[in-house]
Amino acid sequence: MGQKVNPKILRLGVGLNWTSRWFDDVKYKDTLLEDYIIRKSLMERLKNAGIAEIDIERSINSIKITAYVSKPGMVIGRGGTGLEELKAFLSKLLDKKQVKNQYKIDTQVEPIKDPNLNAYLVGRNISDQLARRLPAKRVMKSTAERVMASGAQGVRIVLSGRIGGAEIGRREKIQQGTVPLSTIRENIDYASVPSLTKKGYIGVKVWIHKEEEK
Repeated sequence: MGQKVNPKILRLGVGLNWTSRWFDDVKYKDTLLEDYIIRKSLMERLKNAGIAEIDIERSINSIKITAYVSKPGMVIGRGGTGLEELKAFLSKLLDKKQVKNQYKIDTQVEPIKDPNLNAYLVGRNISDQLARRLPAKRVMKSTAERVMASGAQGVRIVLSGRIGGAEIGRREKIQQGTVPLSTIRENIDYASVPSLTKKGYIGVKVWIHKEEEK
């Protein structure tokens, strides 16, 4: 079970909350597509700020968007100008969907305390290094050691594809500590971040077993 189910989905409602929180029984399809467009646009726009996750919470006539980033200063800007630009960008984005003046937009930025304990940021770091042709085994080992040094109870990294430009695809795996995927109460962070190399895609999957938040 632990090998086939996304660890985050398995823990929804137990240790994790939904990243989109709203109810709509009339325009569900449109609202869902809107969430997807917002996420995709923000992940691209705030890539350099180390964005890892976006929470979207809706009420009747307002939408609250919370971005979790490792470099909040780059998003907020001097005197909060960055937040105003971000709000204008979202308003323009929603206007294209013909929902002008429908929502009151509230944007917030939350800092990530330790990027080395965030599976998405760790996976993206590995992905970027593989795209720069760094040796896969060395990247995996150094990353795993860095995650464990940051206080993780366990980490697992799996690469799959034409690693190092090999003619035949293969699978490489490294694990340190314990990663109990079948225990629902454990705090497991997971991310899948593909790396686009010149020889093709290399799949990067990261599992991080963190201590329970008090």
